[in-house]
Amino acid sequence: MDIDFPLILVILVFGSGLIWLLDALLLAPGRRRTVANLQEEYPQWQQEGSSQAASYRRQVEQSAREPALVEYAKSFFPVLLVVFVLRSFLVEPFQIPSSSMVPTLQVGDYILVNKYTYGIRLPVLRTKVLDLNEPQRGDVMVFFPPHMNDTYFIKRVVGLPGDTVTYRNKRLYVNGKEIVEEPLAVLPEGQARYQVGLETLGDATHLVQVDENRPARDFSVVVKPGHYFMMGDNRDNSSDSRIWGQVPEKDIVGKAFAVWMHWDSLLSLPSFSRVGLIQ
Repeated sequence: MDIDFPLILVILVFGSGLIWLLDALLLAPGRRRTVANLQEEYPQWQQEGSSQAASYRRQVEQSAREPALVEYAKSFFPVLLVVFVLRSFLVEPFQIPSSSMVPTLQVGDYILVNKYTYGIRLPVLRTKVLDLNEPQRGDVMVFFPPHMNDTYFIKRVVGLPGDTVTYRNKRLYVNGKEIVEEPLAVLPEGQARYQVGLETLGDATHLVQVDENRPARDFSVVVKPGHYFMMGDNRDNSSDSRIWGQVPEKDIVGKAFAVWMHWDSLLSLPSFSRVGLIQ
């Protein structure tokens, strides 16, 4: 079961803020009046070491102390609010859980995703409230796939609305034009033989790989209006638009732009050797 962290964060932010606000409006004035009355009752309350000062502090502790729930709300609300704004509208961290974007992204990479480059969206509801830029071919994009509306996926934008995307003999064509790919190496791995190449798609030049031992899955499709055709850079080991269909614009999360850490597991040490921009 996936944890809906955005929803939890919204509840915590607004819950702690509401507790703080209700206390400020309804309860805090009464505590201040109590403190003022106690100061009149113990005029020497400021004299350290006096019996009145000690009695005053005891009375304040008993009858005018701020509730623990309010203390926690006031302490955590500013921190939660900052995290909420950063994560919802600016930059959000993600972890790469699968090998579908190898060799560009490895399992265990922690990436940063720009949340505003494709427009400002409301958290949880995912409704766009401000248009900015549109996805471009070659962008590495985080989104909700149409078959799993509660799980983030990350793939590369291959087809824009209206494009004809063709994959034939493990070569990619967009609108009838073959996408340039420069072969680099053949890497054996178990039963697989991966052909690694440097592909230029739009303004992005990036690594891709295909498994020479797997049969080609040829297809040709026209991208629907308001949709995007997504593929993994690990072309023969990726669950993408070839399987579950095109991604509607409303399900876009943001553009992945950097790797900031690599961490294989809790039993290993984090590594920063892969830190850098995503091509």
